[in-house]
Amino acid sequence: MRARQFFITTLKEAPADAEVISHKLMMRAGLIRKLSAGIYNYMPMGLRVIRKVEAIIRDEMNRAGAVELSMPLVQPAELWQETGRWDKMGPEMLRLKDRHERDFAMQPTSEEVVTDIARQELKSYRALPKNLYQIQTKFRDERRPRFGIMRGREFTMKDAYSFDRDVESAGKSYENMYAAYRKIFDRLGLTYRAVAADTGAIGGDRSHEFQVIAETGEDSIVYCPTSDYAANIELAEALPLLSARAAASRAMEKVSTPGKTSCADVAALLGTDISNTVKSLVLATDELNDAGAVVKTTVWLLLVRGDHDLNEVKAGKVEGLKNGFRFASETEIVEHFGCKPGYLGAIGLKKPVKIVADRTVALMSDFITGANEPHFHIAGVNWGRDLPEPDVVADIRNVVEGDASPDGQGTLAIQRGIEVGHVFYLGTKYSKAMNATFLDEDGKPKHFEMGCYGIGVTRILGAAIEQNHDARGIIWPDSIAPFTVAICPIGYDRAEEVKVAADALYAELTAAGIDVILDDRGERPGAMFADWELIGVPHRVVLSDRGLKEGQAEYQGRRDAEATKVAVAELVAFVKSRLAP
Repeated sequence: MRARQFFITTLKEAPADAEVISHKLMMRAGLIRKLSAGIYNYMPMGLRVIRKVEAIIRDEMNRAGAVELSMPLVQPAELWQETGRWDKMGPEMLRLKDRHERDFAMQPTSEEVVTDIARQELKSYRALPKNLYQIQTKFRDERRPRFGIMRGREFTMKDAYSFDRDVESAGKSYENMYAAYRKIFDRLGLTYRAVAADTGAIGGDRSHEFQVIAETGEDSIVYCPTSDYAANIELAEALPLLSARAAASRAMEKVSTPGKTSCADVAALLGTDISNTVKSLVLATDELNDAGAVVKTTVWLLLVRGDHDLNEVKAGKVEGLKNGFRFASETEIVEHFGCKPGYLGAIGLKKPVKIVADRTVALMSDFITGANEPHFHIAGVNWGRDLPEPDVVADIRNVVEGDASPDGQGTLAIQRGIEVGHVFYLGTKYSKAMNATFLDEDGKPKHFEMGCYGIGVTRILGAAIEQNHDARGIIWPDSIAPFTVAICPIGYDRAEEVKVAADALYAELTAAGIDVILDDRGERPGAMFADWELIGVPHRVVLSDRGLKEGQAEYQGRRDAEATKVAVAELVAFVKSRLAP
């Protein structure tokens, strides 16, 4: 490709609404242009990156035995109503009506449609296993689109769905996709971790996220540096920090804590460590009748150590909270505790509540908690003596750095990541809801065992840039760079020798199958180099009249601090040696 023929639109400054570095650099490098909030045009430079990402994904999915198809962007409401997700998805799913007033959705995902295909087409166990995938546009009506393509409304995703006859074979399909994903992200040239994760709104029983490591990532990844343990913070198990409950050593005492509503402030006032305090969080669950009216509300008191944070995903797995919870209203709190938030505790309740204690809190003794009276706390509180044992003891907190690894192989560390892929084992969640069955070997109908596997194709661009950039611009891995090599001839439009040499090098590299762009625009060297550094082409060759007279050219890798002089006669071989295998 020649630069004059291509479409290059770089900017010196990023738009004011660009927040994160990937958004700024994609705009400046001319990869994207904003059309509307969360909706972008992918310009030719950006589209080249997308196509390379798609090619790697497609190649590995095909190698893994998956079969490509394409499902419509607009999907009928009836399928979503079968699974109940028409109502559960909320406003993130964009709903629309056709001219006949029939309801449709812009697909945010395609479990319902692909399950409908399976129930119509896969009639016998002999047709299984099957894995169907697509690379397709998705739309999710984010309330506040931000971070450019990282949290946009329209995006491209690879989604795959496996269908098996039993749990054992479904497990094999899951492992097959897990292995394929590792190969994909290895080939993309990104530093990533595969972490155990919560299944979330998709549902199912087994799940792993693929997280690109980046300091700007929204997710916290928990891992053990001395073992293979890794999990999203939502799922990472927090072991109790005490081995046993110590005997009470002090009397319970009500203490004045005027204006001190946080555990840190209370601990500082009383001259103790925050780890001796207990934090109170109040939730509520509502029981509804058939008409949707609340017939009963249960208030829950969740207790975590003062220096720990509640993990709402874990809380949602506690029996009684599994079907959904909300934070209690101030009116409900006052009604049950006799006090507004800031001084709450389990002693002196006005009405009964369900008490859930984190594993560590359940083993604490002589701890400090709220007195359910403004400006007072209670010190020296002990289970059994001063308040009954908790109704439930569970892991309900976020892990912190230095916690023991659940596998017993060391201590935990935490780093930031950007989720770009997710694999789920769904079981029969969708096949039962949609009565999707096949005839098994015994001639009886059986529900498909399913898995689903997604990769955020366009999100990979943002994640790759967040991980790979410097003050000059983007640094693409070779495998997904818009161009692998940029030939930068100084004076291409003025010096005949430079033009001839540049054209010859371009022809040789192109013939060798290398994705190369020749900058024939006649730009000044500084402007030309700045463009390709901003765009992030990983390899650059500079040809100049002076260098050619000496029989030399200059090569510089995007991460190199300085250029390397190379004999023109050896240039093609040298460039090939620097390319990623």
